[in-house]
Amino acid sequence: MIHRKPTLEKISPDFGSSVFVKKSTSDHNDRKPFWHFHPEIELIYVDKGQGKRHIGNHLSYFNNSQLLLIGSNLPHNGFTDRLTQNGSEVLVQFMPDFLGAYFFDIPEMTHINTLFERAKNGILFKTDTKRRLKKKMHKLNEVKGVDRILLLIKILNDLALAEDYEILNAEGFVFETELQDSTKIDIIYKHINSHFKNHISLDEISEKVSMTVPAFCRYFKKSTGKTFTKLVNEYRVVHATKLLSESQMSIADVAFECGFNNFSHFNKLFKEFTGKNASKYRSELTQMMK
Repeated sequence: MIHRKPTLEKISPDFGSSVFVKKSTSDHNDRKPFWHFHPEIELIYVDKGQGKRHIGNHLSYFNNSQLLLIGSNLPHNGFTDRLTQNGSEVLVQFMPDFLGAYFFDIPEMTHINTLFERAKNGILFKTDTKRRLKKKMHKLNEVKGVDRILLLIKILNDLALAEDYEILNAEGFVFETELQDSTKIDIIYKHINSHFKNHISLDEISEKVSMTVPAFCRYFKKSTGKTFTKLVNEYRVVHATKLLSESQMSIADVAFECGFNNFSHFNKLFKEFTGKNASKYRSELTQMMK
């Protein structure tokens, strides 16, 4: 068996800096998505990109832009399948106590402290906040030293006061932080991502991580809070939302393209996952575009 690197990601800011900031563009984006976690809080702004969000227990598809805040040790996957033309991504990572053990405990920082607590479940910010902070996020990559710290505090304060946001893991996320277990989850998710359009048997996926089927089922449910079948179906539905928004394929063809052999089963799961059937989902998207 190939030895996999532990998925505890080690983050190293530039010399003389306590905050890691990196800007990637569609021409120079070498980040490959993998299932990982780290003690640093992560703030990410994607301008003109698209792909899957997989943060804790949350799975969805985004198109165009997104602004996310991910708390310490909340496992997540890379976000962009690809950055679209002229697209860019600003990634910011910092320790919760990067300004000292008690800095965010002072009264003036109460809102930001509360923000960090919410971020433990992942926060997705909506249109108004994204638009308001776009320039500041890009500027973070341009400034250094004290100016970068002051700008980051201003951004965090704006995020703390924002009202247009969504908590992605409202029910929390069960996560085993042992590196060996985290590596197993990475192997499992990579296999699902590559093969979700086909049938994946429990025997097949259990063998991938050298476990018996009963042991795998217990481990997976404990680690993710979901059954394996449920997660695979969510991958399929997320891919369906992508095809419904970006292609002219018939809904029946979308269902089969995503690995569903039964159209009524697809409709049932799609509605459970999105709150509406596929036809209504597509018609609402069309109206929004107009």
